[in-house]
Amino acid sequence: MLSPTPSDEVPVPAHIHYELALQILEQVSLPALPPHSSGYQQLHSAVIHLRKALRLQKQFEEEWQLGGGSVEYQWSLNRDRPQAQSK
Repeated sequence: MLSPTPSDEVPVPAHIHYELALQILEQVSLPALPPHSSGYQQLHSAVIHLRKALRLQKQFEEEWQLGGGSVEYQWSLNRDRPQAQSK
């Protein structure tokens, strides 16, 4: 089991990022390809790996939180970057 200190907060991607990519691949990309083509097989493999990555992240989050840590869902990489100034 993971052993965070109570104040440990880990930034992780928001689950919606996985879901959006999965929906695009499954509902748009895969239907556009012939089912037995190498491109279809490659994208299908990407879907499998994305589902596995989401499952592993959820498993990590659960174990981390059971140990007393917390997670902070990240929606963007721009959070800590300064806003562009308008002229």
